[in-house]
Amino acid sequence: MATHHRQNPTARRKVQVSYVIRDEVERYNRSGVNALQLDHSLNRLFTAGRDSIVRIWNVSQHKQDPFIASMEHHTDWVNDVVLCCNGRTLISASSDTTVKVWNAHKGFCMSTLRTHKDYVKALAYAKDKEQVASAGLDRQIFLWDVNTLTALTASNNTVTTSSLSGNKDSIYSLAMNQMGTIIVSGSTEKVLRVWDPRTCAKLMKLKGHTDNVKALLLNRDGTQCLSGSSDGTIRLWSLGQQRCIATYRVHDEGVWALQVNDTFTQVYSGGRDRKVYCTDLRNPDIRVLICEEKAPVLKLELDRSADPPPAIWVATTQSSVNKWSLKGHNFRMSGDYDNDCAGSITPLCTQPEQVIKGGASIIQYNILNDKRHILTKDTNNHVAYWDVLKACKVEDLGTMDFDEEIKKRFRMLYVPNWFSVDLKIGMLTITLEENDCFAAWVSAKDAGFASQDGADPKLNFGGLLLQALLEHWPRTHVGPMEDDDIEMSQVNGEPENRVVTKGNGYFLVPPHTPVIFTEAGGRTLFRLLCRDAGGETESVLLNETVPQWVVDVAVDKNMPKFNKIPFYLQPHSNSGAKTLKKDRLSASDMLQVRKVMEHVYEKIINAETESQTPNSPNNDKTREMDKEEDIAALAEEKIELLCQDQVLDPNMDLRTVKHFIWKSGGDLTLHYRQKFP
Repeated sequence: MATHHRQNPTARRKVQVSYVIRDEVERYNRSGVNALQLDHSLNRLFTAGRDSIVRIWNVSQHKQDPFIASMEHHTDWVNDVVLCCNGRTLISASSDTTVKVWNAHKGFCMSTLRTHKDYVKALAYAKDKEQVASAGLDRQIFLWDVNTLTALTASNNTVTTSSLSGNKDSIYSLAMNQMGTIIVSGSTEKVLRVWDPRTCAKLMKLKGHTDNVKALLLNRDGTQCLSGSSDGTIRLWSLGQQRCIATYRVHDEGVWALQVNDTFTQVYSGGRDRKVYCTDLRNPDIRVLICEEKAPVLKLELDRSADPPPAIWVATTQSSVNKWSLKGHNFRMSGDYDNDCAGSITPLCTQPEQVIKGGASIIQYNILNDKRHILTKDTNNHVAYWDVLKACKVEDLGTMDFDEEIKKRFRMLYVPNWFSVDLKIGMLTITLEENDCFAAWVSAKDAGFASQDGADPKLNFGGLLLQALLEHWPRTHVGPMEDDDIEMSQVNGEPENRVVTKGNGYFLVPPHTPVIFTEAGGRTLFRLLCRDAGGETESVLLNETVPQWVVDVAVDKNMPKFNKIPFYLQPHSNSGAKTLKKDRLSASDMLQVRKVMEHVYEKIINAETESQTPNSPNNDKTREMDKEEDIAALAEEKIELLCQDQVLDPNMDLRTVKHFIWKSGGDLTLHYRQKFP
């Protein structure tokens, strides 16, 4: 299903095109997992995080492969999710500035809410009222009625919502009590702000933390609030008394995640120090180190199927999610604590009870100088080799020296930059922008596209790629057949699409490749899979969204002009020839040195020879013989071309010479001299 943000299609806006190089089914979380929700009745865990994908897992014990499905629609980190309507509906919040509503049982996106203007960082849920709140970096809090959201359709998708304003800084945490009578926000402002969501009235501001408030929880009736902060403390607040009534110094570093038991007597906490503790709120000296993770803790989710909770799920900045057992431990009786130093406590668990294994994410890349291939290194230190044009991995190279491999694959060939790379979701996201996209012209031979007739046409990487990405969009198909033609072709046994040319004739991209149209500010306008561009709805939305610079190339097949390069051509100082008047020449920057050598031989050397012997009886004969000779071969035999006193390879093109050999400012200067036997 496609994501779209309707705007006036005639409005002039800068639109860029991105696509993700990935597997058809992404079975494993990549990068960190920001959010968890457990559906106890179906034994399903929902995870969401930095690879933009929400996944559903079967967490029944001893399940060989827990993966059920992936829910894909977001184009940036998913920062929070909540399960509503007894597990039927999932709401997600993302850095792509949207909130999405999903059918949690079937795994598809029902609607997209575009009210926020910046990253949406946190959600809160009032179960008794089926109300959800969302907040983020735009400092706004919006309240949504879940039943209204689930009734949205494609034609009826305008939602009115109430908003709570007053935050001075970006909001990172949000909580609403089950009854929907209190809402609290935490931000970089270091204060807790409290509202009544029924009237949208501001109730109070609670001061005490000295850093960003990253986690919030409310008790059922909304009289008490727990907060976790980057200042390393957990605070318990009485909303009736409007003050902090207890401060818990359990962690060595920032507290990023909190969960509480149903009776609001024990708090589970995790954060930057990688430790998960359970602390008794009535007696802070009673606390247990449950486990120590391998990376900072981002989210906790209690298994609430029993009381006391039998287990806790922990998500971190790494991609695996661990379930730690809480069984058989009476926290009230525990004497296993240390008042002075939380760091010295022995963990209750050393091995997780269950692991949802994550995948590796790409953390380093190098665009090779052919500007077509990329080398990457992932979190497992594995190196891989990718093809940007075909949007696929070419080869897994395993563990090896990354820098050495870059050197090994270097070619003395200069191609201008024409795309940018982003690793934010742990996969390669390639972005094309109007200003640079068409900079890279290459010869078919240099690009590895051999033609059968021996010709070596010039290809534009950006143009060809856009044609491949939009291959399934009907508007890009040239010469559609008339009904009569189709009937005739069927009679003759010819393929129906005989005269329809799709794509670019050189390469394809995988049909599952996500293509994303984004406004220059980063707001997603439309996301679809490559293969779905032929769908009825998608075609209409593409007509509205695809910018003119893409239409020119993909639909009208108008390739951009070649790049020109100015240069000067002079005799070499030791050639004995006198310096010429400095004429500024201009040619395609892909012109080979060989062609310049032919020009020198034919227009300068020959011209000089002829002018010196004007009355020679053999002159006409010589001229004819010269014309019959292979000028190219003669030029290479008799002429040398130099740049910065380095003899040039005839196969090099001018931009390669300028980039690798000239290396100075100003116009390129080439020198020629005759080779003497």
